[in-house]
Amino acid sequence: MKFSEDSRVKIPSILHLIQLGYQYISLKDNSWDESTNIFTDIFQKQIEFINPSLSESEIQKLYDEVSLSLENEDLGRAFYNKLIDQTGVKLIDFENFDNNSFHVVTELPYQKDDETFRPDIILLLNGIPLVFIEVKKPNNRDGILAEHKRMQTRFRNKKFRKFINLTQLMVFSNNMKYSADDTQMLEGAFYSTTNYHKPIFNFFREDKTFDLDTILKPITEEEENFVLKDTNLLSIKNSKEFISNKNPNTPTNSISTSLFQKERLKFILQYAFAYVEEEKGLEKHVMRYPQLFATKAIENKLKNGVKKGIIWHTQGSGKTALAYFNVKHLTHYYQKKDVIPKFYFIVDRLDLLTQAAREFNARGLKVHKVNSREEFSRDIKSTNVIHNDSGKAEITVVNIQKFKDDPDVIKNNDYNLSVQRIFFLDEVHRSYNPKGSFLANLELADKHSVKIGLTGTPLLGKEYNSKTLFGDYIHKYYYNLSIKDGYTLRLIREEIETNYKLALQQTLEDIKVLQGNADKKTVYAHHKFVEPMLDYIVKDMEQARISMNDNSIGGMVVCDSSDQAKMMHEIFQDKYANKPESFLNLAAEKPASYGNKKKEDSKVDSAQVILHDIGTKQDRKDWVSDFKAGKLDFLFVYNMLLTGFDAKRLKKLYIGRKIKSHNLLQTLTRVNRTYKNHKYGFVVDFADIQKEFDKTNQDYFNELQSELGNEMQHYSNLFKSAEEITKEIEEIKDILFKFDTDNATVFGEQISDINERTEIRQIAEALNNAKELYNLIRLSGNFELLEKLDFRKLTVLSRLTNDRLALINTKIALENNVETDNILNTALEDVIFAFTKVKEEEMVLADELKNTLQRTREMLGGNFDPRDPVFVSLREELERLFKKKNLSEVSKEEMEANIKALNDIYDKAKKIERENQLLRAKYDYDAKYARIHKRLTEKDPLTDSERKLFDALKGLKTAVDQEILQNSKILENESYVEKMVMRLVINQFKKEQKIDINTTDVRRINSIIVKEYMNEYNGYVA
Repeated sequence: MKFSEDSRVKIPSILHLIQLGYQYISLKDNSWDESTNIFTDIFQKQIEFINPSLSESEIQKLYDEVSLSLENEDLGRAFYNKLIDQTGVKLIDFENFDNNSFHVVTELPYQKDDETFRPDIILLLNGIPLVFIEVKKPNNRDGILAEHKRMQTRFRNKKFRKFINLTQLMVFSNNMKYSADDTQMLEGAFYSTTNYHKPIFNFFREDKTFDLDTILKPITEEEENFVLKDTNLLSIKNSKEFISNKNPNTPTNSISTSLFQKERLKFILQYAFAYVEEEKGLEKHVMRYPQLFATKAIENKLKNGVKKGIIWHTQGSGKTALAYFNVKHLTHYYQKKDVIPKFYFIVDRLDLLTQAAREFNARGLKVHKVNSREEFSRDIKSTNVIHNDSGKAEITVVNIQKFKDDPDVIKNNDYNLSVQRIFFLDEVHRSYNPKGSFLANLELADKHSVKIGLTGTPLLGKEYNSKTLFGDYIHKYYYNLSIKDGYTLRLIREEIETNYKLALQQTLEDIKVLQGNADKKTVYAHHKFVEPMLDYIVKDMEQARISMNDNSIGGMVVCDSSDQAKMMHEIFQDKYANKPESFLNLAAEKPASYGNKKKEDSKVDSAQVILHDIGTKQDRKDWVSDFKAGKLDFLFVYNMLLTGFDAKRLKKLYIGRKIKSHNLLQTLTRVNRTYKNHKYGFVVDFADIQKEFDKTNQDYFNELQSELGNEMQHYSNLFKSAEEITKEIEEIKDILFKFDTDNATVFGEQISDINERTEIRQIAEALNNAKELYNLIRLSGNFELLEKLDFRKLTVLSRLTNDRLALINTKIALENNVETDNILNTALEDVIFAFTKVKEEEMVLADELKNTLQRTREMLGGNFDPRDPVFVSLREELERLFKKKNLSEVSKEEMEANIKALNDIYDKAKKIERENQLLRAKYDYDAKYARIHKRLTEKDPLTDSERKLFDALKGLKTAVDQEILQNSKILENESYVEKMVMRLVINQFKKEQKIDINTTDVRRINSIIVKEYMNEYNGYVA
């Protein structure tokens, strides 16, 4: 029999879909409109059924409208809107999904003129072909990569426009499990939606375990025979290969269960698609599987009465898109309850507000920006859900600063049961201090609101952390899976060594420059330091373009200070720019052109500095757009663009200063976005960030080890007791006793006479603590404590004091620098700085270690033969690794060593498992006899021929099982079993297989076999 994709994948998949509730129909007995591939008889019958008021002519008119909408150059957007519309005539009944018809056909020709292709499997909903599945046999040449290229060609063919506009979902499978390191998608089952240029294939890793007995209906002999006869494949019916591939857990059948069981298909069709206006044109996106499961997890939390929690999805995994999908989903969720949802997206920076608004607008969501505290006050108190005139879905984007200061401005005492406010809080790893005013004011704004925190790098710590502030994790998706799924890239760190004359060190010591950070920054911003650093960066980028064979990649330099960024840009303009212009001119006015560099030219000749005090807001926006569009080679930054900035072509990140904890991972992930065929993002480390990276990994590993949110978090550590607050209030009163705190003007004059930094800092700390106490009191509900101090007045005094402290610090800094600048400049003139590359290494993240540990344990735990000496040694090796306690130490070097050690154990365990399963299959999957076989070959083998041993044991298995089948009660008498097996052993080994065994051998064989049977009978683990 031919070893084909039909017997191995296609027909078993069709039978599985029948079990999922699809009816197989033959193309021989049905007709369809070849211009659309819609089965018109089924369509008309179903439309009439779910829209009983429609006449025959109205149904025909509806069909004509559908057909006409498919001719648009809109990726099927007009058709999709008709497909999901439930307000008038319905193409699909989503309210009663079983009212629709579900069919599966095979080899339906998608044809126009002389162009044609035939998907292997097509799913029809009410006669409309919305899904197709392409299958290949395992280990096919080029794997699924061949389908990538083939579909890319088909989708660009305008003759297939109608079919592409019609199709919602596609699956491509060669019926293989995902390979551990297969980012090229050669092996496995992948899903996608349509695209006129290049469809994006996605992994699907199921989040839950299905009870297949309840999901799959039994298939009848008649149904199976009909499929086999219709496809001319009756010959494969009893083949072992065909029977094995009907298993519901094959990769193709598994992804069909995940995507096409009716409840999932309903969800996907309604909520899982987005039309996105990208810079290069319209694209259609489908939910990534972590977005799908996060959306379902949010729904489950709400059903259980939980109204807050965190989505922990790694940077680059599409959290803004997740918020968009949930606007669609939660709108329907609440409408069923006669509640109107009102959505907010909360950010903590103006540039992130702009970016979020752009992302939502691109997906067709109306965005209402709140630009003032007063505007937000009106909005939060209003029951109006939307501000646009079109009636389209809307989201309000707000900077958290709008929640600060006067709480009465946003306090909302009128709770409206018909309106549900839903806050998506972006990047909840920062700027959400529990002692700050934001959380308290947000709670006061609407105590009944839903608060969903989004983060890629949760804030981890002992005092407070993201979970403490925002609740348990709703859903989690980490770096290791994101990298495996091809959504983000691995990171390579390039270590840089800075060499310079030792004379500088002595000069700096002499003038005591090293005593303060401000003075260090002066050194690092000096042209003598910056120029060689810039030379290295430019040369490195040009070399990277050559080695990567891609001149479109760009770079970003995270500078030590804003002064260094300005100096770097000034030198760049003088030395490298294609059209040199002065720094001041560039800062004031965007250049008309960055040159006419050819794409094949690897030369770096355009750059821009992005700082809050350079250019206008529009200038900075334009420069960022220019970089994303490939018009700029470099961006020089200090604090801006380190988070939330998404430019896929950014592949080299040059870090010139230390960045702490979660902010470090935020910064590093600027270069982890997928782009063309790149496998890595590169981090060039001028600042020696390794120690901080190790510390961050330690925090993450500890969080992962605590089972990631399975335990409930309490809020007691957020609140101080009334006694503690009262005591701190008294301490504040003592510090402020000498000052006039009733009159802000007099108070300002009093502190203006203070020039001692320590004294003014003590006052500032007391006033800042008063602000924190004010918010803690409001959070804890101990409102009577508010009467002990005039907290509102102290907030004003706090600002005055902080301003005075800042002025003193500035004065001290200036006084120190004035005297040393000339000496420093003189010293630097004789110094030569040199930057050299020391080494290159992959940045291993803590979740990779955790994942490797988990899969190693699972592989060892799944072994059915724990007495195997090789298995025992592997288990002991793992135990030794644990005893060293290295697994909890996550410096990069230790992680790499532990991952390597764990992978070695895993590979050996996997080899044992593969050999075990092969042997088990020989004994009709009876693990007892596989273990018996191994015990008899490990020490003093009975025969040189393992095949003869197998034949003897297989015959013995048949004989023993026959005895037990005839009288199952014999296992109640172990001595009888021993005598019976002794007789059968002698017969099989000596008489049947002619294996020369002695009495000792017989007793050994007998003991092993009887023990296995008695263990099985008594329910003991092997």
